[in-house]
Amino acid sequence: MSSKSGGAKKRGVIDGKKVIADNRRARYDYTIDEVFEAGIVLRGTEVKALRDGKASLGEAYAEVKNTEAFLINAFIPEYLQANRFNHTPRRPRKLLLHRREIDKLAASIQRKGMTLIPLKLYFDDVGRVKVELGLAHGKKQADKRQTDKDRSWQRDKARLMREKG
Repeated sequence: MSSKSGGAKKRGVIDGKKVIADNRRARYDYTIDEVFEAGIVLRGTEVKALRDGKASLGEAYAEVKNTEAFLINAFIPEYLQANRFNHTPRRPRKLLLHRREIDKLAASIQRKGMTLIPLKLYFDDVGRVKVELGLAHGKKQADKRQTDKDRSWQRDKARLMREKG
């Protein structure tokens, strides 16, 4: 396959973004209404650990406090070579958003009972760490079953089309 075909993609690279962590469970448990991109304030050892490709967003969420947004419970492991200058793995990290976005998120969370879930953690094309946040509300069990049925049907349909020709 030639490199110009565009069919071959590097693993973990999507649209010039090197994905570090992907919260795949979030799309199953929540209905995502709106997606925001936010910068994140990190220490040097956290960036080094992320360059190793180690992070987890499984139990993470974001919240708004006093007109500032924070990423809570995201796991970035300690960077082993940092020695005593290391960071705390699950510390709250400040998110960088515009004031209008923060106000909109705070209003949605309070009024509509929505949740702010991190969907992806990635390096953008400049090399900065970004977080993709989803404004979401939880799915009921029946909705989750319907999502499973739809996914299964899409898989079967693709398989049938491949076999046909």
